[in-house]
Amino acid sequence: MAVIGSIIKGLIHARDAVVSEPDPFEAQEKVLRDLLEKAKDTAFGKHYKFAELLKAEDVKKEFASKIPFFDYNKINKEWWQKMHEGHKDVTWPGKPPYFALSSGTTGKSSKRIPVTNDMTEAIRQTGIQQVGALVNFDLPPDFFEKEIMMLGSSTDLDKKENHEEGEISGISASNIPFWFRNFYKPGVEIAEIEDWDERVLEIAKKAKDWDIGAIVGIPSWTELMIKKILEYNKVDNIHQIWPNLQVFSTGGVAFEPYEKAFEKLFARPVTVIDTYLASEGFLAFQSRPETGSMQLVLNNGIYFEFVPFKPEYIEEDGSLKPDAPVIPVEEVQEEEDYVLIISTVSGAWRYLIGDTVKFTDVEKKEIRITGRTKFFLNVVGSQLSVNKMNDAVKELEKKFGITIPEFTISAVKKEGEFIHKWYLGVEGEADEAELASALDKILKNANKNYKVARQKALKGVEVVKISPDVFPKWSARNKKKGGQVKMEKVMKEEKFAEWENFVNSMANKQ
Repeated sequence: MAVIGSIIKGLIHARDAVVSEPDPFEAQEKVLRDLLEKAKDTAFGKHYKFAELLKAEDVKKEFASKIPFFDYNKINKEWWQKMHEGHKDVTWPGKPPYFALSSGTTGKSSKRIPVTNDMTEAIRQTGIQQVGALVNFDLPPDFFEKEIMMLGSSTDLDKKENHEEGEISGISASNIPFWFRNFYKPGVEIAEIEDWDERVLEIAKKAKDWDIGAIVGIPSWTELMIKKILEYNKVDNIHQIWPNLQVFSTGGVAFEPYEKAFEKLFARPVTVIDTYLASEGFLAFQSRPETGSMQLVLNNGIYFEFVPFKPEYIEEDGSLKPDAPVIPVEEVQEEEDYVLIISTVSGAWRYLIGDTVKFTDVEKKEIRITGRTKFFLNVVGSQLSVNKMNDAVKELEKKFGITIPEFTISAVKKEGEFIHKWYLGVEGEADEAELASALDKILKNANKNYKVARQKALKGVEVVKISPDVFPKWSARNKKKGGQVKMEKVMKEEKFAEWENFVNSMANKQ
C-alpha cells in the first residue's frame, strides 16, 4: 500500500474540507481594491488617481470608466518601457525581478512582461489550489508519490543588470519549492539546457530511470518529446517507459485537436487536466473531472473583466476599440464569447491578454479558451473564431478517419476573389478536394455568418495537406522550440505568403 501517498492525499482532503470557495463577487472586489491600494503611489497609480478611485461608491464601475484598455504595445510604450530604463514604482511598487519573454503565437520573443515577487507568490498559491483539486479526480494514493515531468522552457534564465528574463514556464520552474524538487523532472541540470532538441534528447536518455505519474506541458511540444522518447528507447507507447503515467496537465491551447494524436502515444486512457498559465499569470485550472472547462481563480491577485467578442468592438489588429462595453464577472452569460481583460499584481492594468473565452458554467465560474482576438477571421464577414475551426477540424477527423493535430488558415485572393485557404497537418489518407468540400459544409452548418459570406464575397475553400512535422519546424525557423510558443491558426496575407514559401522549401528538400 502507498502509505506516503495515502497520507498526502488525506492531507489534501483535510485542507479541502477547511478551505471554502470564496464568494466570486466579493473576492473580485477585494482583489481590485487590494491592487489599487498597493499601486496607488506608483507612477501609474498617481496618473490615474487610484487614491480617488478607492473612495468611489462603485469602485468596479469607476475603475472601468477611468482607466483605458491596454494591449502589450500600448502599456509597454507608455509605461513598462520605463522599467527597462531603470525606473522603479512604475506600474507596481519596486522593480520586477523577472521579465517573461512571451513567444505567444508569433514565434518572436518580442514581449517582455514584468513578473513581480507578488506574481510568483500568486502563481505558487494557485498551484497549491490546483493540487488541492486533484482529490476530485479520484486518483489512487500511489499517484501522489510519483514524479512529475514539467516540459517547459529552459530554467537557465538570462541575467540582466537587476533582473532575469525567460519564458514563464522557465521562471516558474526555477522557483519551485525545495520540498517539490524530489518529485520534479527532468531535474535542474537538464532543465537548464538552453537548446530544446538537446534537452529533449537528454530526457529521452534518462526517461527509463524515472517513475513519472504526470506530465505538464503544451500539447504540441509534449507530443514531440514523447515521440523522441519512444524513438530513442525503441518502444511503441509511453506506458512502456512510464507505466504509472496517469495525468497530462496541459494548457495554453485547446487539447481537442491533439486528442487523436495522443491516443496513439498511450497504451491506456490518461486523465487530461487543463490549466491556464500565461506569461501574465495563472488564471484558471480544471477543478473537476466532469468537465473540460477551467475554474477562474478569482481570489488571487488577478481582477477580470470581459468584453463581448463582436466584430464591432475589435480593431483590425486584434486590439479593442476604446468604447467597447465591459462586463464584470457577475454579469457574464453562458456560451457567449468574451475578450478577456485582466489587471494583476505584476502591474498589468485593464490588459488585453489576447485570448477569448466563454463561460460554460456561470455559477461555478468555469471557462474555456475559445481562441485569440488576432485569430478571428472576419474577411468578407465570415466571422470564424478558433473554436469553430477546431470543432470543424475535429469533425473532419471523424468523417475521414484521420488525425489533424495542426492547421493554419488565411483569407487570400485567387483570381480577384477571396477564398479561405487551409493548410492541414494530416496523418492518414484523404483527398484534398473532398476535405475542402466537407470542411465548407461543416462550417456552413455551424456558422450562419460563414454561410452568408459563402453566398456572397467568399468564393471558395481550398485545402492543402502537409505533414504535421512542418508546423514545429516553422516555429523552429523563428528560433523558438518548446516552452510557450504556439502555432498561428490564422495568418494575414503577408505572413501567409512567408508560410507558403517555407512549406514549399520544405517540400523541395525532400
